[in-house]
Amino acid sequence: MRNATAPMDFADMDPDDVASRIAGATPTGTAIRATPYRWPDPRSLPTRQWLLGHWLLRGEVTAIIAPGGTGKSTIGTALALSLASGQPLLGKPLPRGPQSAWIYNLEDSQDELDRQVSAACLFHGIVPDDCRNRLCVDSGLVQPLCTATEDRDGFAIAEGVFAQVAATVRDRAISVVIVDPFVSSHTVRESSNEAIDAIAKRWKRLAQETGCAVVLVHHTKKLGGREVTAEDGRGAVALRDAARVVLPLNAMSQVEAEELGITDPALRRSLVRVATGKANRAPPDAATWIKLESQCLDNGDGSEPADYVGVACLWEKPDVFHGLSTWHLYQVQLRVAAGQWRDNAQAKDWVGHAVAQVAGLSADKDKARIKAILKTWKRNGALKVENLPDKNGDERPFVVVGDPVDPAQVSYPHPEKCGAESAESAAGDPC
Repeated sequence: MRNATAPMDFADMDPDDVASRIAGATPTGTAIRATPYRWPDPRSLPTRQWLLGHWLLRGEVTAIIAPGGTGKSTIGTALALSLASGQPLLGKPLPRGPQSAWIYNLEDSQDELDRQVSAACLFHGIVPDDCRNRLCVDSGLVQPLCTATEDRDGFAIAEGVFAQVAATVRDRAISVVIVDPFVSSHTVRESSNEAIDAIAKRWKRLAQETGCAVVLVHHTKKLGGREVTAEDGRGAVALRDAARVVLPLNAMSQVEAEELGITDPALRRSLVRVATGKANRAPPDAATWIKLESQCLDNGDGSEPADYVGVACLWEKPDVFHGLSTWHLYQVQLRVAAGQWRDNAQAKDWVGHAVAQVAGLSADKDKARIKAILKTWKRNGALKVENLPDKNGDERPFVVVGDPVDPAQVSYPHPEKCGAESAESAAGDPC
């Protein structure tokens, strides 16, 4: 069926012709009327059918947008297993319990999909009984999926294909369909807003008619190294506009690593931030951090090594202030007030050395964490930076005390919880 619903351009048309066009577009026998509002009791309204956090909603489309190598498929597998097992593998609650999920991967072979699912199950300790019959996995290389085509006459939505998908969703009582990647599910131009809009809205109609949630995994355009946002899907913007939730994926940046006190480059490269770039049906969630791990399948023999496969798991941000209290800030302020401490982390008299002394940290090995601590103390006004003359009379940025800690409000830690040097150097202070 060719696209028969292209928008009309009425700008240069005669008003009578416009009226006749509109009248002709209304199906015979259709009565259009204004319906008086019935003013329902708000408490009687049905709740939105969230399936996994505020990421997946029945009857709506969620778009996952990320550049290559960010773990889109790996995270999609974890989502499906979380739903099927009823376990919050990525930290998102399942308010309606276990749900049936269908992974429709259009790029990988069935063998590869088996490796991905098996690795995730091994990593998370999931066994078949946990999922029952709630997980379906198909490869587009075995069972092709083409929802729309395009030629010189325009594009056509494959209604027969959508009908088959809808019938399968109903027959299997599937709650979530994951199409990965969206670009491989059609053959129309990605730049065509009209075509992409029609396809995305057709998926939305399927979601509404069947009551399932649809997840469309999509690539980004070239970004030149900048952060991915909801607006950065490759090609037309229509997919973003049709989706109710857009989840951009970003690898951890060097700046974020420094703020979180992460010094291991390998750890930083394994971390992905999932943000809620668009959430029309809920307030934006705080960003969720996902760690990409490697799981051995133990499938090797004497001639072939075992396969290692990527898996996704929740990663909790470290608390850079773990083990620290107002006592530690108080002691740092005493040291800052008693001397001159540079703001420059490369300087021999960097204020980070004072923090390291008090907190029992290494100014070298724990530099990222110390920087994060100092950043917070500067932001809340406990410390501040002022340009002051150094011993040579040259003005340099030095760290000085901002709002001093009230000694009466100091919570003194137990001796063994104090920093390596703090208990000894804080003569007269209970520790």
